[in-house]
Amino acid sequence: MPEMTGIQFLEKTLLEFPDSIRMILTGFSDIEVIISAINTGKVFRYITKPWEENELRMTIENARQLYTLQENNKALMNKLQQHVEEQERTLKLFVKYVPEQVVEKSLSAGSSSIFEGELRNIAVLFCDIRGFTPMSEELSPKEVVSFLNDYYSIMTETIKSHNGTVNQFVGDEVFAAFGAPVSYPDNETNAIYCGIDMMKNLSKINDKYRNKFKREIQMGIGINCGEVIAGNLGSEDRIDYSVTGDTVNTAKRIESLTQEHPNSILISDSIYKKTKNIIDVKAWEPLYVKGKKDKILVYEILNTK
Repeated sequence: MPEMTGIQFLEKTLLEFPDSIRMILTGFSDIEVIISAINTGKVFRYITKPWEENELRMTIENARQLYTLQENNKALMNKLQQHVEEQERTLKLFVKYVPEQVVEKSLSAGSSSIFEGELRNIAVLFCDIRGFTPMSEELSPKEVVSFLNDYYSIMTETIKSHNGTVNQFVGDEVFAAFGAPVSYPDNETNAIYCGIDMMKNLSKINDKYRNKFKREIQMGIGINCGEVIAGNLGSEDRIDYSVTGDTVNTAKRIESLTQEHPNSILISDSIYKKTKNIIDVKAWEPLYVKGKKDKILVYEILNTK
């Protein structure tokens, strides 16, 4: 070849055609040159003259098969990468609906064991905006969704910072669990400090939306602790991680008592007994709540000690 050797030509084309199968057919038989050509030019075969026609045809056919195999492997790897990326996106989306610890447990468990519930002693917290329905009627649906997403984001970060897990969003209500799916020391204490910080963060929300709502946003929080059943509920087509039991129902009833006492945090007697060394409270008169045969004791948190 004029101005360059066959090896130099293959080296030049390496960057632009990296997947080509390279062969050299030459009368030059210096072994060092052959080794250099194989290493630097990524040569598949070095064929010396005179060649045997059938052997040459077989060599070219082997090269063609190798090239086809490489192209097929490349296509499979690209397809596999796309599937992996899709699964990662799906998993990230799934974690937004189901606690990450539950996802990890479900992936490692058998198909039947993911529906097995377990008894746990946890603390539960309900937080609800007072009078949100008339407030939302003054906004467009898009503005309502934007506000709720902002509100949820702030409250979710507060709950996570105290080792809690958001179990459910219902309208403007937030239901959080402390101790399921992962239990930490002092679940009750975590729930108390979380509720206090949620009230503090309410001021940030009011600062942002005061002009839009023309009024102060108010909340009510109810906290209880006790035994619950925690696990996945649903069918083979749709599942939802949840905690259920009388402890949850009572916490919701306690939270509903704040309708006449906005911006208050009410706790059950069981929570108070475990956290009375860190909070000052005002005891309410024993009262009836829906679903309870006997009166219950409720305490309003005034401040921390």
